[in-house]
Amino acid sequence: MWQITARSLRRASSRSWQRRQPWPGPAPAAPRCRSPAWTPGTASAHGLASMAPSIRLSPATRSLFDEPLAIAVQGLGPRQQVTLRTSLRDEKGELFQASARYQAGDDGELDLARCPALPGGSFSGLEPMGLLWALQPQRPFWRLVKRDVQSPFLLQLEVFEGHGKPPGRLLAQAQHERAFLRDGVRRVPVREGRIRATLFLPPGNGPFPGIIDLYGTGGGLPEYRACLLANYGFAVLALAYYSYEDLPKEMKEFHLEYFEEAVNYMLQHTQVKGPGIGLLGISKGGDLCTSMASFLKGITATALINGSVANVGAVLRYKDITIPPLNINLKRIKVSKSGIADIFDILNNPLEGPDQQSFIPLEKAECRFLFIVGQDDRNWKSEFFAVEGSKRLQAHGKEKPEIVCYPGAGHYIEPPFFPMCAASMHLLVGKPVVWGGEPKAHCEAQIDAWQQIQAFFRKHLTGKPSGTSSNL
Repeated sequence: MWQITARSLRRASSRSWQRRQPWPGPAPAAPRCRSPAWTPGTASAHGLASMAPSIRLSPATRSLFDEPLAIAVQGLGPRQQVTLRTSLRDEKGELFQASARYQAGDDGELDLARCPALPGGSFSGLEPMGLLWALQPQRPFWRLVKRDVQSPFLLQLEVFEGHGKPPGRLLAQAQHERAFLRDGVRRVPVREGRIRATLFLPPGNGPFPGIIDLYGTGGGLPEYRACLLANYGFAVLALAYYSYEDLPKEMKEFHLEYFEEAVNYMLQHTQVKGPGIGLLGISKGGDLCTSMASFLKGITATALINGSVANVGAVLRYKDITIPPLNINLKRIKVSKSGIADIFDILNNPLEGPDQQSFIPLEKAECRFLFIVGQDDRNWKSEFFAVEGSKRLQAHGKEKPEIVCYPGAGHYIEPPFFPMCAASMHLLVGKPVVWGGEPKAHCEAQIDAWQQIQAFFRKHLTGKPSGTSSNL
């Protein structure tokens, strides 16, 4: 049994991460809900009379995906019971939906920032953004991703009469665009040498602090996190490393020289502020970032989201150095009656026997580290990896890394308001696997981690203290 100590961890406030309990017993009387101050713009029901109920949104028609969206309904009857439903289709046409039951105030107003959802829907309690973070796919084991960041997601909001199943008469509806690119952010495809990537540059003259962004075993070229980060004043290179264009089709062997080429591209770019850059990686992208920081020059700050400090899944080569992948034991996979696999124990311990050769020598790194840890990550032992990485750094006289742990958060800690993916297909396992997490706690973790990541890079890439706003 691995012993994981938490003394070195900087945990999020327990008060911040407490779960709000659903209302006990019968539904309580609806509180008196007052309307907030609204920016101009009202999205009303299509084709309904002027006195009919209508949905008010702020911002009215369009917002960035990682920004809060204020939702209210006006024109209802006093204490009228209604069901609100949100719908969204991804670019593959797959439908995601969430619903919640509400009761209007005495004045017929329903403001989600002031009125708690009643039991019986996708969530309950005071959750102003619940209709977004609680979205769930209608197709099993399907994860919400954004494939084309130049187009927004279209969010459909509907208000139905009563709390029945199916819902009653449609009272109001509205549409809202959830965008990924702030006005003025430039998207630049990069095909220089072997590099297959997309660079996102903030508006303005620059130079800007630079970051390379890596995703996990899904392959391809995910751009959505990189472009959202660029909205806040960072030059971000979303880097593909396999299963994209002419890159290797399978995850068998990686050469660090490819990643070195990307680092040098960023260091030499006129819009990238030196002298060093940052790395951001999740899952397999996390241990690749750890390897880059350990062997390559020009890395100042490395942030890992549920990453590993051992090389996983493929052989890693750099010059005359070879790091084998951590061995696995398929007999440790647990499969539920529904066919979902739990792979939490599949990896061997990188502190024992020949598997020690897979431990990445992160003590060679000349950068600062941030570990973002979901404590309910079922993909692998992210907290163990963070703690052991911290021990190794300090044993070699290096700076103690920042470790931020989130109880109730699973593996895929994404930008804010992406719905939690509880289980989906794993390309290497060949079947759906459970990723862990509890939806509300996971959502809260994503909001806080997004701020932690930006503050970390701003501090170490610009010299500005944590919490200082960007040059935008």
